[in-house]
Amino acid sequence: MSKPNDIVIYTTFMCPYCARAKSLLEKKGQSYTEIDVSYDAAQREEMTKKAGGKRTVPQIWINGQHVGGSDDLYALDRAGKLDPMLNAVA
Repeated sequence: MSKPNDIVIYTTFMCPYCARAKSLLEKKGQSYTEIDVSYDAAQREEMTKKAGGKRTVPQIWINGQHVGGSDDLYALDRAGKLDPMLNAVA
């Protein structure tokens, strides 16, 4: 599923926060693995377990590190911490 050095984003259909997070990653020239959990209860349960009980989407991992949702991703960017994380992506 996910490799240690990559970006994984769990999403649902028509989720504005998911679109916002994907837009930021794309703006930064990053590719990512998108896992749509709209109609897949097993995938959503897997996401929830990996995210420490969080059920909202998106849930984002960079290099195996859970960064949270869209607001968390943008907060990392504003703090200047996102680019160093992305530069470590193989």
